[in-house]
Amino acid sequence: MKVIIVEDELAASDNLSYLLTKIDPEIEVIATLDTVTATVAYFSQPHEGELVFMDIHLADGLSFEIFDQVTPNIPVIFTTAYDQYALKAFKVNSIDYLLKPIDGEELQDALERFKAQRQQAGMDEGQMKSLLQLIQHKPMSYKQTFLVTIGDQLLPIKTLDIAYFYIDTGVVKAVTVQDRSYVLDIKLEDIEDALDPNLFYRANRQFIVRREAITTIKFHFNSKLLVEVHPPCAERIVVSKAKASHFKSWIDR
Repeated sequence: MKVIIVEDELAASDNLSYLLTKIDPEIEVIATLDTVTATVAYFSQPHEGELVFMDIHLADGLSFEIFDQVTPNIPVIFTTAYDQYALKAFKVNSIDYLLKPIDGEELQDALERFKAQRQQAGMDEGQMKSLLQLIQHKPMSYKQTFLVTIGDQLLPIKTLDIAYFYIDTGVVKAVTVQDRSYVLDIKLEDIEDALDPNLFYRANRQFIVRREAITTIKFHFNSKLLVEVHPPCAERIVVSKAKASHFKSWIDR
């Protein structure tokens, strides 16, 4: 089986590749893509893929934008953190999903369902579009509070009190609007999946910023953007050229 992975986190794509080949050594990952742009370009050309695993949050936007420009002619299994109500829509319509971090047994079950579906009948283009529309309009539940450990206590920090999240020498931290910093025992990609994308943006691999914390956006070299926040951050927050257009569209809503 020839598989395509659409995922902007290198560790996540490597882990998925490892799990796939561990489950079935005959599975071949023929392409790994990390942006909407690259995925659109890939599916605009003939390919040999039979199944695609697709993360929803990519380096330059949401994977749903891919389907506005091109229709992959193979089944899609999304990797996401959507609520259970939306997830059931996938199951009813024979498209599967995987919650991060991906579990090996759940991945094997998803592959078995795909094989059974392929034997019975393929999914047509109309079904794919209707499912995507359904998922986009389903109500989402987002994380309201983060628990942080301080000494022998657990302190609840409201999500809307957080100005930005970032990685500091391998440690994930949250900085509040009161300029207080807290260490979080959770990966930045998992935080991203748990946040409302209308309020928070993954600026780069190191930072997730809240819309209301952004004070200034400056043009940077090579068409990049330099984002300044309040409270100020000692590290520079740079948005890449690939994500600059999407970021500006996100801000200008």
